[in-house]
This record gives sequence, structure tokens and C-alpha cells, in this order.
Amino acid sequence: MELRELRSFCTAAKVGGISKAASELDLGQPTVTTHIRKLEEEIGAKLFDRSRRPIRVTPSGAALLELAAPLVEGIDDLVESTTQVEQESLITVATTNDMVAHTLLRTVTVFLHRHPHTRLRVRAAYMDEIVDMVRSGEMDLGLIPYPGRSEEFDFAGLFAYERVLIAPLGHPLLNEDVVSFEQIAEWPLILRGGMTLTRSMLESEFKRRGLSYEVLVELDGMDIIKRYVALGMGISVGPRLAIEPEDERALGIVNLANLLPIEQAGILTLRGRTLSTPAEMFIQVMRDTLLRRR
Repeated sequence: MELRELRSFCTAAKVGGISKAASELDLGQPTVTTHIRKLEEEIGAKLFDRSRRPIRVTPSGAALLELAAPLVEGIDDLVESTTQVEQESLITVATTNDMVAHTLLRTVTVFLHRHPHTRLRVRAAYMDEIVDMVRSGEMDLGLIPYPGRSEEFDFAGLFAYERVLIAPLGHPLLNEDVVSFEQIAEWPLILRGGMTLTRSMLESEFKRRGLSYEVLVELDGMDIIKRYVALGMGISVGPRLAIEPEDERALGIVNLANLLPIEQAGILTLRGRTLSTPAEMFIQVMRDTLLRRR
């Protein structure tokens, strides 16, 4: 005796017909008929009086209906409740300060338009902190530059990006080919504070070459850095993903792929962890959004 057979029987008893039950269950009429016949064979009694229209349950059918209807309804309610809980589960995402204001913001905008009732928790942090949050289970996923091979994590690359020199319009560096770190170190710098990946790479190259340099201003994010650069206080180096088309009205942008490595950004998840359906949907929206943009 299977649940699908009991569901077909209870539905036919409720609506008073096999064809009506098939329509409500989105099944073929022969399928519902087969379900009911299998029940009758197992019980050893007719469940419907088919000589009348609409059909009615026999005494045996009435006894089975009294027992089966609460069971079928309870299981259907359980499935619906479980599905609702799954769909409303919290999605937790961590990413870098640069990506949270640009790459992730575009994804969140599209995702919440499609799924307005889904709950999202977003954290901006340094890369090492994001890795730790994914490792501990505090975050479902991280959107970060490639962290290197690891047995702990899975990484799915999404897009590549380069670093760029950011200078105010009219700056002398915009009139020459930037081919060395010496050219950059000559000018006052406006950089992110803390151990960001771009700053670490840049300062490592300066020190390796024995160059002296001045960090005139330290700020938390590239968006505010771009505004200070536009004022003429200095130049900066940052990821291309933090540059929007409108920025080029006030800033000069120079590709530094010849000096600093091109990075691959993607989704970091803990290996073996099962993500919720909404989290999987969020990842798919992120892939679709970034693919269309690029």
C-alpha cells in the first residue's frame, strides 16, 4: 500500500470521480484507476460503487477513507511546510569590501527582485576572515579572489579581473605608458588600510625594489578612495571591478595587468556542506548576472 495509491483513492472519494481526481492530481485517468485497483486487490474489497454517478465509497471504502484521509493530508501538509521552511531559509554571504559595493550588489539587486521574501545576510571582510567564516559554517559562501588549492574548500571561478592605476584627470601618468613600479612610487598614494590583497602586492613590489613611497591617505573602501583621487590628493591602485563607467568622467584609469597579476574571483564553499535551495538559487543568479554584464 503506497502513499500515491492512497492519495488517488482519497481524492477520488472527495471529488466523486476517477477523471476528476486525475485532473486534480495532474495524472492520467488510467494511472488513478490502476492505483485504486491495486488498493482493492490488497484489501480484498471494492472501494467504490461504480454503478452510481457520481461514484460513492462502499462501506469498506468509507472505513479506509476514515483512516487514510488524515494520513494523506498530514503528509501533504508536512511536505508543504518543509518546502516553505527551505525556501525561507537564511542565505549568508561574505565578500571583500570592493566586491560588496559592486559585484555582489548587482547580484543582490537581481536576486531580491526575483525572490523578494528571501532573507539575506551579507558581511564585508578581509579575505582571510571570509575563509575563516566559511570554514566555521558562519557563512554559506564567500565571494573572493582565488585562495589557492585546498582540501577543505570548493572554489568555482566566476570572472577574472585586473588591477588598475587610478589618477585624477590631467595627471602626468596618464600621458605615458606605466611600465614600472618606480613610476607609481613617485607619487603620493591613497590606499586601502589593513592587509588587503592589492595593497600587500603593491607594497611587496616596492620593498623588493627598494623604492621609497608615501601613503598619504588610508581609507576603508575604493568608492571613497576614488573621490579623494578625483580631488587631486594622490593616485591609487585597485581592482578593476571597483570601477564603474561613470567613474571615468572624473578619473583616468590605466590597466596594470603588465605589473600586477590578473585575479580570478569566484565562490568559496566548505567541501561537503549541503547548501539550501535558496543559496543554490543565489549562486545561479550570481553566475547569470555576471555573465550578462561581461
